[in-house]
Amino acid sequence: MQGRATGDALPLKFNGILLIAGAGTVERDLLVKLADRAEGLVGADRGGDLLIEAGLVPDAVIGDLDSVADPSGFPGRTRVIALPEQDTTDFEKCLYCTSAPVTVALGMTGERFDHTLAALHVVARYAAKGRRIVLIDEHDLAYGIAGSMRIRVGKGARISIYPLGRTRFLRSTGLLYPLDGLEMEQGKAIGTSNQAIADVISIEVAPGVQDPWLLILDRGLLDPVLAGILEQPGS
Repeated sequence: MQGRATGDALPLKFNGILLIAGAGTVERDLLVKLADRAEGLVGADRGGDLLIEAGLVPDAVIGDLDSVADPSGFPGRTRVIALPEQDTTDFEKCLYCTSAPVTVALGMTGERFDHTLAALHVVARYAAKGRRIVLIDEHDLAYGIAGSMRIRVGKGARISIYPLGRTRFLRSTGLLYPLDGLEMEQGKAIGTSNQAIADVISIEVAPGVQDPWLLILDRGLLDPVLAGILEQPGS
């Protein structure tokens, strides 16, 4: 389900799931499936062309537009927002031009490793501001979290926790390898390849200011992740 953004002023406001499509690795069938659930559909620069090629009409195409085939060729209902500044990526431009309870981003990884790293940088920056972002690739989803979380994943699910800065965890439940008292930081300690030993897991960060972190799961768990996010206060 696609819906219009509210009004013409920026940021474009969406009341449900916002799907942002980039120009990285994109599976057409998955793109169409996700677009059917989204209330907003935005192309990050050439991602707009990929949406059109998939038979979808974006609500907006946002970026410096240096790789769009024809910026004037989009349907009339599509708002084309050209932002020539080079201090941010097209993905970040999409984020600062929109607001939504949850943002799902596809095509921000793959093809070029530097683009993947740039996407993680953006997730870290905006998760710290309270933006709820889920990246999806060919195998996994990565949800950027600032603070604590509780989610139903199913017993036996693969769980990875990856710090986007420095994060101290107070406690966890439902994990084979508990996070109680652990501090994670890239280059020092990370938490890949853990496992759920209960249907519901919870992870609580320590008091004080903690950097965001990634919860990485099989992408087949997207539905419970989105449900959990939308049930949170402020969604």
